[in-house]
Amino acid sequence: MAKKQHAGSAPTWVAGELQLAGALDSRIIGLLTAIQQTGSLNQAAKQLGLSYKGAWQILERTNNSAPKILVTTATGGSKGGGSCLTDAGLALLALFKHLEQQHQLFIEQLNRNLADNPDMVLLLQRLVVKTSARNQLFGRVTEIRAGSVNAEVMVQLKGGETIATTTDLTLLAELDLTVGVDAVLLISSADITLIVDKGRYQFSGRNQLAGQVLSVQPTAAHTDVTVLLPSGETLIASMTEHSADNLKLSTGKVVWMIFKSNVPYLGIRE
Repeated sequence: MAKKQHAGSAPTWVAGELQLAGALDSRIIGLLTAIQQTGSLNQAAKQLGLSYKGAWQILERTNNSAPKILVTTATGGSKGGGSCLTDAGLALLALFKHLEQQHQLFIEQLNRNLADNPDMVLLLQRLVVKTSARNQLFGRVTEIRAGSVNAEVMVQLKGGETIATTTDLTLLAELDLTVGVDAVLLISSADITLIVDKGRYQFSGRNQLAGQVLSVQPTAAHTDVTVLLPSGETLIASMTEHSADNLKLSTGKVVWMIFKSNVPYLGIRE
């Protein structure tokens, strides 16, 4: 799982490449830079992993679209001739590098602004997390109860529900986990028990969440039941078709989702 974001840095939520006039980009500027360094179009192409023909075509299009010639090239010779930037080419290279620095500062500022918006960070975290786990819940660590071997970490969802998850003390130290950090919980759908009449029984599962059935989807191997929590989050429980039939599930029915504290996998923002 992800580790804690280092102090003073912000995650890269916003990214973008600088482009001038809809055509001049880092690929062209990279070629101009390599030509300036090597004095040869052929050597510049090799440095960038391009074929000589490909580099020549890029240079030809750039020269043709510019009001002034950017590179002068003498063909022939074992190295494909000599090439050098004109005054216009040097001016363009300097301008792009200056703008690129300003562009990078602008991107960094946007990312810092997003990092200061907890609601937006939670939204973006959901979009970027990729995992095989069917269920992903986002919240904030509200309490850490350390024992001799394990620790119980309490994570509060945006709707106020609290989920307990157990982790060993070694992992707790690796994550540098503290109260108040944003967290993500990954929960296998097969580890959730669904109950429709909780009042009749007592259950040992540490986490017991109430919700309403959104959908019941039979598959070839099992039945997936999607439940809406008060927070607006959804959880999917997988069960046999026979179990789903016995529960007489339907849209809008109130159910309880029960799972042990060792079921959720805990992660925090990188």
